[in-house]
Amino acid sequence: MSEEKEMITGMEAPMYLTYNFTAGGATTRFLAELRNGKLVGQECPKCQHVYIPPRGSCAACGVPTVREVELTNKATVQSFTIVYIPIPNNPIKPPYVIANLMADGAHQSFLHLISDVDNADVRIGMRVEAIWKAEEEWTHAMENIQYFRPLDEPDMPIDEIGRLKNA
Repeated sequence: MSEEKEMITGMEAPMYLTYNFTAGGATTRFLAELRNGKLVGQECPKCQHVYIPPRGSCAACGVPTVREVELTNKATVQSFTIVYIPIPNNPIKPPYVIANLMADGAHQSFLHLISDVDNADVRIGMRVEAIWKAEEEWTHAMENIQYFRPLDEPDMPIDEIGRLKNA
């Protein structure tokens, strides 16, 4: 006598990993400046691109980047997505906006939250500023910035986001 069984096509298997991260010189200096409430990138001596977070070398030229450049708290939305799916153990409840932000003076974007605006009003080119947590909460992490919120400034044209002024 054969008994037909339902085929198993998937299962949930949550994994939790503990790991250590060795930052390296460029990232260590970047994280130390975050602890001081500053956004600092590194400039390529050849093409003048500014990387934040810094990598220690220029992705375009391959030369070491050692000159530190302090950036402002202002940035431009380069791209974004509205997140509707909850992430386990994430205190942020959807829907919320995650954006690739190009800090003023930088040529590499980084991810961060956008808030203090209706999700439907977020757009590419929108000017935003960092809202930092209270200083006593600062650590060596980008989470020192709670989120970015819109500025009362005109949008930046898409073809100018992250471009050198004289290029």
